[in-house]
Amino acid sequence: MRQLFCVCSLLCTALVTFAQSEKLPGFDEMVQSKRDVWGEAAMRQPNGASYEFFKDLLPPPRYVHADFRHYPLVLCEPQSKVKARLISNGSGVNLEGGARSWYSTGTPFIFRVGPDETRFGEFLERTQHPTLAEGYLPIFNIRYEHDGNLYQLESFASTDPQFAEHALVFVKFNLAEGTNGHLAIQVESQSPLTVTNGIISNDKGEVLAWYDKSWKWERQRLVSKINEKKFATIAIASKPFDQSVASPLASNGYDAQRKKCAATWNEIVQRGMNVEVPEEIAQNAWRHLVIQNFMLMKGDRMHYSAGNQYDALYESEGSDAALGMMLWGFETEMKSLIIPLLDFTRKGLEYHQAGHKIDDVTRLYWQTRDAEFVNSIRPRWQKEIDRIVHGRTEENGLFPRERYCGDIPTPVYSLNSNAKCWRALQDFSAALVDMGDFPEAKRLRTVADEFHKAILAAMDKSVSHETQPPFIPIALSGEEQAHDPITHSRMGSYWNLMANYVIGTRLYPTGSEQELWLPHYLEKYGGLSMGMSRSGGAQWKTFWPGSHRTNPLYGLRYVIDSLRRDDVDRALVNFYGMLAHGFTRNTFNGAEGCSLTPTDEGGRIFYCPPNSASNAHWLWTLRHLLVQDFDQDGDGKPETLRLGFATPKRWLEDGKKIKVENAPTVFGPVSYTLRSAVNNGEVIADLDLPTRHAPEKSLLRIRVPEGFAVVSATAGAQKLNPDENGTVDISSLQGKQTVRFAVKRL
Repeated sequence: MRQLFCVCSLLCTALVTFAQSEKLPGFDEMVQSKRDVWGEAAMRQPNGASYEFFKDLLPPPRYVHADFRHYPLVLCEPQSKVKARLISNGSGVNLEGGARSWYSTGTPFIFRVGPDETRFGEFLERTQHPTLAEGYLPIFNIRYEHDGNLYQLESFASTDPQFAEHALVFVKFNLAEGTNGHLAIQVESQSPLTVTNGIISNDKGEVLAWYDKSWKWERQRLVSKINEKKFATIAIASKPFDQSVASPLASNGYDAQRKKCAATWNEIVQRGMNVEVPEEIAQNAWRHLVIQNFMLMKGDRMHYSAGNQYDALYESEGSDAALGMMLWGFETEMKSLIIPLLDFTRKGLEYHQAGHKIDDVTRLYWQTRDAEFVNSIRPRWQKEIDRIVHGRTEENGLFPRERYCGDIPTPVYSLNSNAKCWRALQDFSAALVDMGDFPEAKRLRTVADEFHKAILAAMDKSVSHETQPPFIPIALSGEEQAHDPITHSRMGSYWNLMANYVIGTRLYPTGSEQELWLPHYLEKYGGLSMGMSRSGGAQWKTFWPGSHRTNPLYGLRYVIDSLRRDDVDRALVNFYGMLAHGFTRNTFNGAEGCSLTPTDEGGRIFYCPPNSASNAHWLWTLRHLLVQDFDQDGDGKPETLRLGFATPKRWLEDGKKIKVENAPTVFGPVSYTLRSAVNNGEVIADLDLPTRHAPEKSLLRIRVPEGFAVVSATAGAQKLNPDENGTVDISSLQGKQTVRFAVKRL
């Protein structure tokens, strides 16, 4: 009953801001509808979808299936193999999850407040969502009201080499409001403790924590009194230190370590592509998601998550995450991350994996044009090429049966694996031409052409025309019936995830009716919620509170394909839907799966956050809103550069600016700045176009707010002809250029 009240209250709030001429569908109608009714309502708003439209429709993801209940925040240095866990309600560091899907990360330290020693963050209504320093740095602030005082803690992990390998966590407590705060820290050690001279040690004499002079040890707990000006600090080791190590808190150590932490992460953010957009939450999100993915890396392995059962490498998800970092300019890291991805294997999914591996190599080549590196790793990718070329059967020209997907062991003739490997061969053959390996390129292209014919022949026999658009199965040869609605079953839900991979292969010709069958089926038969991929099924009622969920990260190819087809409104629904309800408030933690049904007024449950592929999905999307380098004709070689093609219209309201610096593309780095003065009838674009390889076609678009229209454009003395969307062809321009757009008010 409380849950129903929660949803109704949220929707009533949303209705106030919704267009008066249209009633926003309620929660039940939304989850039962085959259409993405909330997403499509957002598209009809002035200037399209927005974060504000989605934000209050539901409470955000917040809870996990762990004893600590509130989602954990990862703390560590970049690419660390040892990581700490800060609970997002402030209840402690390195707390145990209870469920075996959560791993131990160190000795648990439980934080308590008040004379009654209540756990920090115990009561939801008194607990604020955590925030990030400067909006994006992994220096967390959490506030909790208790007994008339507003307690706050600040926490971060050391990036100092002498401490970082132990995931040393600094925590500072004080009062944001109030005068008389009480703190207690409970250490859940499995062995007797020794506490003396500012050090807590285990029975081996190893240091578990250092604390400052504001604390004292009483009745097996550290206790302290604080106020707005008096604070207490502690440094907690996730991996114990030798007793010879000096206290990091000495000589104003907390402030020095905090400064070093901020500098480390700012250096990483500044090393990649720089983006400045006039929307604070989007600006904060991209910077923190880049940081978060560096935290989820384990050396040169792009792990899916940290501190839980997903703290491992997965081929498809790891590839998307690694490529997302490469798109953001971290090409050196990609050359390290690709090696474990090429070496990875999982029995029963060899062809599925082969397609991703060759796609990784192809994308790495086109962006870097580093043929020497690609050839240096040839033994790793050649075996995957051989697997694809020689793996097809004589019976139908397809691969033998393979698992439907990782979670569904049923062996099928997989459209996913076959289509993915065909596309990998086609694209890689084009890369080989560019690398000068013409004989191998010709051989692979011949195989790819034969392969394509075999796949299309199998699809002709398998596609169901009983629905409109027709249903394309993953299991070929008539083994899979149409899922209507998609989320009526567990199998339909997995079809939805795998269908996204098929969308990315572009089996049907560009511009054909058939290329729309899959994306339109998702849109029409229940595949989306707020632009995010849906899953469900009544039989999934274990830890999930209800049968309606999203799996946002698996919608990546649908979104990128929407942008390639210039369906901007659909892509922006996903961009903002995910920002509002695929991530936690302020801290941008995502997960593989997330319930749509609120647990209570404070949040919804999601599974094993954070998630590197979820982060990468949003980074891919933002990058493609700003910069697109596409193979539009599908021949395997990218030829088209499109700038500013899908930016939210609000970003070019009068006085606003969009800036992109050193964005890597397959043609070389590109930079541009768009400055809006629409009230004065002008938008100015300063461009620095790629010089390494000239694209065959370059386009620039100015998406002005509703109520305005682009009427003309010039580049120096050259007149350009904008279309109805504000797009001009700049293929003739080179290097640094300024394009002036004349804008009129409608």
